[in-house]
Amino acid sequence: MAFAIKVNGTTHSVDVDGDTPLLWVLRDVLGMTGTKFGCGKALCGACTVHIDGVAARSCVAPIDGVGTSEITTIEAIGATPVGGKIQKAWLDREVVQCGYCQSGQIMSASALLASNPHPTDSDIDAAMSGNICRCGTYLRIREAIKQAAQ
Repeated sequence: MAFAIKVNGTTHSVDVDGDTPLLWVLRDVLGMTGTKFGCGKALCGACTVHIDGVAARSCVAPIDGVGTSEITTIEAIGATPVGGKIQKAWLDREVVQCGYCQSGQIMSASALLASNPHPTDSDIDAAMSGNICRCGTYLRIREAIKQAAQ
């Protein structure tokens, strides 16, 4: 079945089954491999994208539920004011170790700051919960979010 989806400001026509997860449409059909597969059950956050500005797990979002929503991926988040600040803070604070989870972390952090420009530690914890980092860079992630919020 053909679907028209808007990703990073561009409308794409994709021919997939309606229950195909958005993650696989992005990676396999559109070739946008910045969004990662982690668990396939919305537990790890590696596949996080924005759907209408809200952080969402693309591994469990079927394409037939996307409709006319605007999807933003890691490939375009740096072009947004908040996303650019987050990416700079990530580099300044040397957050990344292995890097696998970082696109999901950045997407969750930028959604947080877009909706709450001055988050408390509790706000950060709530927004970032469910984003797993096997390398344990949580302290640097928090520091980067606070830097970007200044």
